[in-house]
Amino acid sequence: MKTNKKTHGSQLALKGGSYSLIVTVVVLAILIVVNIFASILPAALTKYDISSSKLYSITSNTKVVVNNLQQDVTIYWVVQADAEDDIIENLLGKYESLSEHIKVVKKNPDVFPAFTEQYTDEMVPNNSLIVESDERSRYISYNDIYLAEPDMYSYTYTTSFDGEGAITSAIDYVVTEDLPQLYVLEGHGEAELPSTFADAIEKENIVINTLSLLTVDEIPEEADAIMIYAPESDISEEEKTMLADYTANGGKLLVMAGPVEGTVLTNLNSLLSDYNIEMAEGIVVEGDRNHYAFGYPYSLVPEMEDSNITAPLIEENYHPILPLSQGMTIGTTEKGTVTELMTTSDLAFSKTAGFELETYEKEDGDIDGPFTMAVSIETSGAGQIIWFSASDFLNDMYNAFSSGANVDLAMNSLSSLIGEREAIAIRSKSLNYNYLTITASTSNTLKALMIGVFPLVYLGIGIFIIIRKRGRQNETI
Repeated sequence: MKTNKKTHGSQLALKGGSYSLIVTVVVLAILIVVNIFASILPAALTKYDISSSKLYSITSNTKVVVNNLQQDVTIYWVVQADAEDDIIENLLGKYESLSEHIKVVKKNPDVFPAFTEQYTDEMVPNNSLIVESDERSRYISYNDIYLAEPDMYSYTYTTSFDGEGAITSAIDYVVTEDLPQLYVLEGHGEAELPSTFADAIEKENIVINTLSLLTVDEIPEEADAIMIYAPESDISEEEKTMLADYTANGGKLLVMAGPVEGTVLTNLNSLLSDYNIEMAEGIVVEGDRNHYAFGYPYSLVPEMEDSNITAPLIEENYHPILPLSQGMTIGTTEKGTVTELMTTSDLAFSKTAGFELETYEKEDGDIDGPFTMAVSIETSGAGQIIWFSASDFLNDMYNAFSSGANVDLAMNSLSSLIGEREAIAIRSKSLNYNYLTITASTSNTLKALMIGVFPLVYLGIGIFIIIRKRGRQNETI
């Protein structure tokens, strides 16, 4: 008995259709299970950062801080419903996934209008944060997460994202029992710390105290370092002796002192004389155009010598600017080890007329360079002195001109004195994107390929596959 070919073909088609349906159902079921499984995975495992500035990634510094947590930390996210910032949300998810000690809690100001009053007196904008432990808390304003900084060259503002730096610093602050103590000398007309520099110190969780050596018998034991910033008058011989003894016996000292109009800081500069370092009279002027900025030979762009303080700046091609500086000359000493941090070119000289100079040309009586502009001294008693022979380089304007290199240099110096900590040195991430520029002809070629050629190729491949499959089915039947 012969089987009808048409019936046999129908049976094969039915079996093939049933098989395809079963395969489709199984594949869909697998995809649903995979999606459900993926949805419960941490964001760190399901989202990948391909941005040039690694905007959606966290650094190893943060991982060290978070992984070492021994106590619970709560991050309150102050935000109205449906007003969440996507970048902040992604970042908070990464922190929460890194440690079971971190919990993120949303606080809607419409529902809890008085919640932030226990942490700050400021007006709290949307997407601000409050980081809290059992010990203490820190408020992070939205304006401290997205930073708008002036670009002195284009007269515009650049925007950067400092969410990771702010949050990691806050976590370190609320869980660290003994924070570093920095004592700032007062009583000699010292200038107020510039805002950018003061903010950087706070971000690194260094506690700032003031100190008058005239009212104490000795320097406080809890002082991790002493800083002398832009004095307008000299210290006394008694103060000089206290500072010399302090550094000779393991103390840490950071000095930023340039020339002062109408006076000489004899006693202060004698701290350097103890290590055979002499301060030249006058103001240093550069003779090499490659070593001064903005056409002003007194705005020095020194050569940086390799050290743990300058290396990060050298690697990133940053150039600090030191305006109105005195020159140091270094001799040999057996009291410690002197390391040059920054130097002038061989064409530099010191104008002995000082603030009364009338020309940038070298005149009779001016002192030939080169000079050292910053030194690090390791005393024989395990102390350390870092000295910059300029007072104004941390001024917000000069820091902006140097693209932040001046403050970075000072903070690297503090880190050298106090000790490197994992919560520091997390730089903000630029939000100023670079765009790919292509010619009109290239644009037209790409449009033709994407809109015309590729679709036609895919369509042709599909038609070829369908015809080939039908041919095989007819052969089987």
